[in-house]
Amino acid sequence: MDFDRFIHSTAFANMQRQGDMDSLVGTVDLSRAATIDINRDLYLEAESRGLTLSELLELEEYDPSAPGSPLDAFERQLALAGVRFGGKSPTTVEQFFQQAPALLPEFMLREIKKGQAMRPELNRLIANSTTVASNSYTPIFIDTSNSTKFSLRPIGDGADIPQLLVTEQQHPVKVNDYGLALKASYKSLRYRSTSQFRVLLWYIGFRLQTDKIAMLVDTIINGDGNDNAAPVINTAASGTLTYNDLISLWSQFSPFEMNTIICHVNQMKTILTLDEFKDPLAGYRFQHTGDLFSPLGASLVRSDEVPTDIIIGLDSRFAVEEVITQPLTVEYDKVIEQRFEEAVISESVTFAKMISEASVVLDTVFT
Repeated sequence: MDFDRFIHSTAFANMQRQGDMDSLVGTVDLSRAATIDINRDLYLEAESRGLTLSELLELEEYDPSAPGSPLDAFERQLALAGVRFGGKSPTTVEQFFQQAPALLPEFMLREIKKGQAMRPELNRLIANSTTVASNSYTPIFIDTSNSTKFSLRPIGDGADIPQLLVTEQQHPVKVNDYGLALKASYKSLRYRSTSQFRVLLWYIGFRLQTDKIAMLVDTIINGDGNDNAAPVINTAASGTLTYNDLISLWSQFSPFEMNTIICHVNQMKTILTLDEFKDPLAGYRFQHTGDLFSPLGASLVRSDEVPTDIIIGLDSRFAVEEVITQPLTVEYDKVIEQRFEEAVISESVTFAKMISEASVVLDTVFT
């Protein structure tokens, strides 16, 4: 079963908000769920198999979800434990601990991932996501410096066949460990509803994703240590940004396509107020949906980690890859055994350039 369905499933959340647990239990078969003992050993098994607890529960030997099932396997465990997110008597954090302490780490992980999904821009900025077993990763190097060496053309007798040179970069990139500790006294959370707690977890995931976008931005601008910083062009006049400057940025991308612009909010405001982009229909769409128009066909992504004087143009299909050695995890031991006095949330991730020419920086302030 597709794990994205776990993260975005709404059936369970909707029924929980209505407090209709009795109806829920009456319509979903929980017999297989009831035979599973969720404990520390099950988390260890999932970890050893490179799975989350949610993914493990979906295996045939546990409690796989039938096609069209309103709940996934983990949601059935929550239903079995009587965890409520709404209604007249929503489950408190203390009750969650009392009823199903072993479910809490996976619940936290899933809700943090939902928070990450609230910043979907990251997935639109990366060309590929790679999982590796080592904390050192050597990106590939694709030589695009002379496009005439690799082009479709007739080949005469004895002529050389066009070649695309693909090697490894000279320097590996280090996949760093990142983590944060969610520290809260049990007293501060024990009487809070589980629905309040999940909003806190959403915020954590949202901030984690925001920080990862900042990491990606730094890689685009400065490179990954292999002398592959993004090429820089200047605006026509220092301290100003015009429509013609954006056209100049766009023109740097042949044969690529500038499908994304990343910039600080200050630069975004400047772009949005350029006369050439004051399209009444664009303004109508923004006012009614919040969707920004696409200057020159490129989607706008806000990242306030971008220096205020530059604008990044990107062909997100080719520019950057995400490299992961350890996916997002929640330290289940402390959550289960220590009543959540401190929960460590960690991930090992970095970003690497794929094709350097697929990103260009426009500098608006220079000497």
